Amino acid sequence: MSSLGIFISIISALVIGAMSPGPSFVVVSRIAISRSRFDGLAAALGMGVGGVTFAVLALAGLTALLSQFEWLYLVLKIAGGAYLIYIALAIWKGASEPLALSGDIAGKSTPARSFTAALLTQLSNPKAIVVYASIFAALLPKTVPVELLLALPVGVFLVEAGWYAIVALAFSAQHPRKVYIAAKAWIDRAAGAVMAGLGLRLILSGLSGK
Repeated sequence: MSSLGIFISIISALVIGAMSPGPSFVVVSRIAISRSRFDGLAAALGMGVGGVTFAVLALAGLTALLSQFEWLYLVLKIAGGAYLIYIALAIWKGASEPLALSGDIAGKSTPARSFTAALLTQLSNPKAIVVYASIFAALLPKTVPVELLLALPVGVFLVEAGWYAIVALAFSAQHPRKVYIAAKAWIDRAAGAVMAGLGLRLILSGLSGK
């Protein structure tokens, strides 16, 4: 298969993975709907940078290190799960407060904070690097052409940032914002519960060695 064919195959697999619901979707959609469209797009950029970080680490062979030192992978999973639960508690705590006073990932429009919140959420799940490594291992040739090594991080960024930009644009539209304002307490509590469940699942998977 040509380098272009391999690149397209990998990007197609990553697109499917990016569109799967998870904490990243919860964070970006909530930032976009509760802050501003610009904040949502900043969060999408954060997701893109986080995806590139994992992709580069996977290409560099960090997954081999994690497989040799299982305790390190366990620590990363527990830390990531704890961060997601922290975010969940902040969302839940701010559920009944006015929009401008809400918790950690809602409230005043600050694109830099939105970018950081999204980046940390993306990096909080070390399973992502395993997903990247698995896709790369399955589809990359034994000797990876230089053009592929250069193109893959760019492709990963476009997939992650592009998909979450679509999410941000959709949820920052006028109608979703009106729905959110009208049912903020219920929506925030549901988002907090989902985020806490994902964080707990990540911790339990680490403790069980899965």
